[in-house]
Amino acid sequence: MGLGNMGRFMKRMSVWFTGRRSVSIKEERVPPLKPLQVLVQTIVSAISSGTELIVYRGGTPKEMSADTTIPTLSGSFEFPLKYGYSAVGRIIEISKGINKTWRGKTVFAFHPHESYFTATLDNLVELTDEIAPEDAAFLSNMETAINFVMDGRPLIGENVVVFGQGIVGLLTTSLLARFPLVRLITLDRYPLRRKASILQGAHASLDPHGRNVCERIKSLLRDTTRHSYADLVLELSGQPEALDQAIAVTGFHGRVVIGSWYGQKKSPVALGGRFHRSRIRLVSSQVSTIAPVLIGRWDKERRILSALRMLRLIKPSEHFITHRYPVTRAAKAYSLLDKRPHTAIQVLLTYQ
Repeated sequence: MGLGNMGRFMKRMSVWFTGRRSVSIKEERVPPLKPLQVLVQTIVSAISSGTELIVYRGGTPKEMSADTTIPTLSGSFEFPLKYGYSAVGRIIEISKGINKTWRGKTVFAFHPHESYFTATLDNLVELTDEIAPEDAAFLSNMETAINFVMDGRPLIGENVVVFGQGIVGLLTTSLLARFPLVRLITLDRYPLRRKASILQGAHASLDPHGRNVCERIKSLLRDTTRHSYADLVLELSGQPEALDQAIAVTGFHGRVVIGSWYGQKKSPVALGGRFHRSRIRLVSSQVSTIAPVLIGRWDKERRILSALRMLRLIKPSEHFITHRYPVTRAAKAYSLLDKRPHTAIQVLLTYQ
């Protein structure tokens, strides 16, 4: 069968967000390969329980582009849409002009959930045999975690607090635990995630809705240093109300890195009192770009290479995967994350 005919005969299963809390699996024809494209057969893809749940629940700003830096996500958030950005697969066909050694390689792509897709090589990340496909599915979130740490700039001997221990929060905690910090405290409302956080190196993990939680944080910090406040706080919970707690535990001229994307959620933030007089800095952090202070030495490729090294070191598939669903049951996977988030950390869709 020629390459030009392949797309006419092959079909794929694609995950579509068709409305609020509505997911459908559609069978589509695989498009024929264009010059300098490859055909990838998906092995596994990871659901982002933060961003994708906002899409699933219909909480995205409809006028906003999904992601202008990723070609497959350049459309709007209007339903129906495909969305997802953590796919791992194997190249099964190549077009003219591409070295035949690429056939059979395992690759990562910032691509929606579907069983086959076409891509150019510059939109793929080649994976070595050292990284299992299920570990590679964490690449996008590991890159995000690295970006948060780079923007936070933790220093030796600092006190650090992380709000939110979803998968990005846990990966961030895994990275921060490797720094010579004095105290690393995390917060999440779900016991399963708090337990995972401790196993990754957090000194304590608290329920943000617990009684006098801010005083408990300051007490834990005071036990190890003379300072009762955090030097660095990362807000990764996706809950705007956590910002007030983050500010409340941040010390003079401390940094609050806001990595959460709130979608259409809004919340008044108390910017009087301690915030104003303590010169607290609020830092917006988002993985689509690199902080201007670093772009002389850092680019997307270097950050991806760093994320791959961290995946080999941390091996997140051994710690964080709680559920696997065939892509045909994707609706069940999203329903689980929506209705029973306390039971899940990382959910994967499988294709083979």
